[in-house]
Amino acid sequence: MLLHLQQKPQFVCFYLSLMIWSWSWWSLDGVVSDPQTNFVKLGCTQYNVSDLSIFSDNLNITLRDLRAQISNQSKHFATAQAVKGNNPAYGLFQCRNCLSIKDCLACFDFAAVHIRNCSVGVAGARIIYEGCFLRYESSGFFDQNTDAGNNIICGNQTIRNTTGLSSTVQQVLTNLDIAAPRISGFYAATKTPVPNSNGSNIYAIAQCIETLTQVGCQDCLNIALRNFQICLPNSNAKTYDAGCFMRYSTTAFFADNQTININPFLKEGGGSRKKEAIIGGGVGGGSFLLILLALFALYRRLKSSKRIHRGDIYGVSKWKGLINFSYRELKFATKGFSAKNKLGEGGFGAVYKGTLKNGKIVAVKKLTLRQSKKVEEEFESEVKLINNVHHRNLIRLLGCCSQGNERILIYEYMKNTSLDKFLFGKNRGSLNWKQRYDIILGTARGLAYLHEEFHVRIIHRDIKTNNILLDDDLQPRIADFGLARLLPEEKTHLSTKFAGTLGYTAPEYAIHGQLSEKADIYSYGVVVLEVMSGERSNELNFEGEFLIRKAWKLYERGIHIELVDDTLDPSDYNAEEVKKIIEIGLLCTQASAELRPSMSEVIVLLQGNDLLENMMKPTMPILIET
Repeated sequence: MLLHLQQKPQFVCFYLSLMIWSWSWWSLDGVVSDPQTNFVKLGCTQYNVSDLSIFSDNLNITLRDLRAQISNQSKHFATAQAVKGNNPAYGLFQCRNCLSIKDCLACFDFAAVHIRNCSVGVAGARIIYEGCFLRYESSGFFDQNTDAGNNIICGNQTIRNTTGLSSTVQQVLTNLDIAAPRISGFYAATKTPVPNSNGSNIYAIAQCIETLTQVGCQDCLNIALRNFQICLPNSNAKTYDAGCFMRYSTTAFFADNQTININPFLKEGGGSRKKEAIIGGGVGGGSFLLILLALFALYRRLKSSKRIHRGDIYGVSKWKGLINFSYRELKFATKGFSAKNKLGEGGFGAVYKGTLKNGKIVAVKKLTLRQSKKVEEEFESEVKLINNVHHRNLIRLLGCCSQGNERILIYEYMKNTSLDKFLFGKNRGSLNWKQRYDIILGTARGLAYLHEEFHVRIIHRDIKTNNILLDDDLQPRIADFGLARLLPEEKTHLSTKFAGTLGYTAPEYAIHGQLSEKADIYSYGVVVLEVMSGERSNELNFEGEFLIRKAWKLYERGIHIELVDDTLDPSDYNAEEVKKIIEIGLLCTQASAELRPSMSEVIVLLQGNDLLENMMKPTMPILIET
């Protein structure tokens, strides 16, 4: 995916030649350029794409498209995507609006080369320079606004004998925080005199990526504003994020004629109609031409916004980076949601196999939602959340449908269906030890991402073998995450406050309604024991015991190796390793939530060579029985 010289030398040379050509061109025409290519941060995802060759081609197309938009259309912000095959590439680039297009292009060329410092095959990367931001992913991400943290750089100079500096900076940044989200393009630049400072000024800008909502931009800038407090009264500071950028300085870093009059956007309701901001000094009698130009730009934008590029199947979604299907298209794809195409049904609704007009097979989940005036708002909120979650062990959302009373989600199709079919159904006994271990580890990685790595902690609440799907390589994909708040009240199992499946549910959650990520960890532990034993957790065995109790009794006697599924070949696995993983399952199902390990700790235990005797020992679990 990331193209090193040995993989795509002609592509890297293409970029290097562009950079050299650009630099020589600027120096020849005498223009003093500053692309602001001071490096800030490079982030690489730890997950890989499944098909490097296809993704590499898609990434090449995406980056070329981004560069073409900057160069040919004079853009400071661009998105692009190439979706050939099952490994699409989505790209986003933004440079500061105060930069010239030449400098913007130079910053892109730096970023496009240096982002390849990530390892080959990773599914996403982002690189931040002072002047620009470049990101690509294997899934849509355009409406994401922030990471868990924020990058801030405080200047090392402090202005002395200027008592008004801190208060002026604070006011300037507060005004930008209010105004920028209300300005079309989410960008503002101001120059503000510092009182009693002998001519000192505060130059400042604020900018969000243009695919955010106004609220998303506001949220991102609010974080930046809070973090700036640690820099005052320094003479300059910058804060960088995946979704926004703010900077102030007592030294000019943009021309005076690039400032924006933000006063109209500071008033209550200012900018609510997405007014076009006029760049320049003031708006007076001599600016009539600027007004005409702005109105013409607004007319062209409104005109272009009416065009919907439907392709050959579907239209553009109102949720960025997500396909918006019509109900008619999905009805056709599923043959009228026929019983023959039905893959299964759960608390969230029925799932159907669908074949789109282009031949692509998808899974269509027709949700059964509780009736509420807020149902549309809740559905949109959950769809946006799910659409931003990208991990190789989580099922990928491809699109949605919100039409009338119908709420439908479209996912990638897993022809191997769910894990329970391989443990208890017609495919029972077909999983070897290596495949079972990969399923246990991959599921742990997916949950660790939801609990600890995504910018919002997601608690699944219904981890079970039915909700773990298997891809073509029998790698696990967790399904139905992010849907718990949409669960209809009449579909819950114990009470209106409970969402889950008996046999998998943590006791503190089922009995007392105490919900935390440790409830998912309990459910995960149950799944581990099912994978190891080939037995269902919520069914009595021939000895009249449930699986968890049986596993605990065998462990107490030191013979928990007897829990292993008898369809496994003993020569296929190491007995001590198998015992260790059974113990990990028991660690996760302990009665005390506090004693259960986190998912990241589970991953360490699974991959470690040491046995658990010298590390931690499980305590007795509690089973919630029917």
